[in-house]
Amino acid sequence: MPSQFEPELELTIMQRIKGKVAIVTGAALGIGRATAILLAKHGAKVAITDLHDKEGKNLAERISNEGDEACYWHLNVAREKEVRQVFKKIHERFGSIDILVNNAGIAGASKPTHEITEKEWDEVQDVNVKGVFLCTKHAIPFLREAGGGSIVNLSSIYGLIGAQDVPPYHASKGAVRLMTKTDALIYAKDKIRVNSVHPGYIWTPMVEGVGKQSGQSMEAFRKQIAALHPLGHIGEPDDIAYGILYLASDESKFVTGSELVIDGGYTAQ
Repeated sequence: MPSQFEPELELTIMQRIKGKVAIVTGAALGIGRATAILLAKHGAKVAITDLHDKEGKNLAERISNEGDEACYWHLNVAREKEVRQVFKKIHERFGSIDILVNNAGIAGASKPTHEITEKEWDEVQDVNVKGVFLCTKHAIPFLREAGGGSIVNLSSIYGLIGAQDVPPYHASKGAVRLMTKTDALIYAKDKIRVNSVHPGYIWTPMVEGVGKQSGQSMEAFRKQIAALHPLGHIGEPDDIAYGILYLASDESKFVTGSELVIDGGYTAQ
């Protein structure tokens, strides 16, 4: 027999970040998309930013049609002028900024280090490192104005351990890990928490793209990658989105400068 308290409990759970305004970069696809949907479902007003305009607009429309609130802005996180202007527009639209999810990222070239060109290196660092820097830089004044908030940076298992591929990507994710800790210390006095999330292999368009370049069938590639994880399967975007939701919410009010590893046991080996 259902408890008389269950409806109230369910309402509380569904309002974990009610009234908060969240920016999610790279939100049109993959982990960013799942995160935007989940944050909106749990009460946040979500600013969806990306370069994929069609997918981003469709996502904002979907969230709005489900009774939640979201808007889309085109944003190249590697361009400071765009970041400054878009964040200002988001603040004007919603009246506050409380949460920043630095999710935008690219994989880049998979070659040995001595074969990587300067352009290939810079392309990855511009998005994965400079993008996190610029978005954090221009979110901080709004988070301070709000009296505090949460920044969640997407790193990777390869921000913790190495591997024999994509050197620019691994370098960028290691940088994000340390940037997170530095900013956690700098802004703790402002009640701004900064944490990093470290996914294992998650089935997203980025990972699917790696599979297409592997020379294997997609089924064989997925099976090979799944076997790398002790749990025996590849993760899903929602697996990461729920971790981000926790770090964005006040449930993690005593958590800053930390690494949330969601990797099916990959780094435990």
